[in-house]
Amino acid sequence: MAASTTLEPRVATLEDAMRELAFQSARTQEELARLSREMRDFKQEMSDFKQEMSEFKDEMKDFKDEMSEFKDEMKDFKDEMKDFKDEMSDFKDEMSAFKDETRREHRELNKKWGDMANRLGTIVEDLVVPSLPQIIEETLMERIDDLSVRRKRRLPNGRSKEFDAIAVTPSLVCLNSTKATLRSADVDQMITDIEELREFFPDYREVPVVGILATLAAEQSVVRYATKLGFLVLAVGDELMEVQNPAGFVPRRW
Repeated sequence: MAASTTLEPRVATLEDAMRELAFQSARTQEELARLSREMRDFKQEMSDFKQEMSEFKDEMKDFKDEMSEFKDEMKDFKDEMKDFKDEMSDFKDEMSAFKDETRREHRELNKKWGDMANRLGTIVEDLVVPSLPQIIEETLMERIDDLSVRRKRRLPNGRSKEFDAIAVTPSLVCLNSTKATLRSADVDQMITDIEELREFFPDYREVPVVGILATLAAEQSVVRYATKLGFLVLAVGDELMEVQNPAGFVPRRW
């Protein structure tokens, strides 16, 4: 009985120890299970983080690629801008050269017009006057007794007028008016010139007057108008000045 009595406390202690061990083991299992869950969660978080980092790296790579493309585009744009500036510079140089050439041509044209004006001022002396004797003789059957060029007269009241050329024959006076470009208004003016001829030269008041219009080149409409009024029209031909009126035309004696 004594041995049994002694064993019972030990058994109770062992059972307590076993229960404690079982409890501790259960707690350990729970801790391990919790730790395992936490490790899985951590691994999942790490995996998610790695995935996010991978995606971030991809995005950064795409961003770098885009930045690289943007830099290339900016470089191309700068190159294009440089080319455009070079083209604009060339265009400005061309425009400057064109303006210089235009000014030079304008000066040359003005000079040519000046030279032409000077030459036109001598048409009467160089072309008309040398042609008048033959034309008057062939057309009017008259011989020139007196031929004056740039004949100028002044009236007592101070009024003056210059006549291009006056050819006097035994029976009439031929009054010439020379124009670089002959117009219908010049044909009308010849009527006034004939009246003024008699005013400035009283000796010719009773003498028939033939009007002769001379020019470089005459338009047919003007020739027809002058012919209708009875004026001779002369223009530059193969032999100095030539009659432009129709064949058989008889000038009017005013």
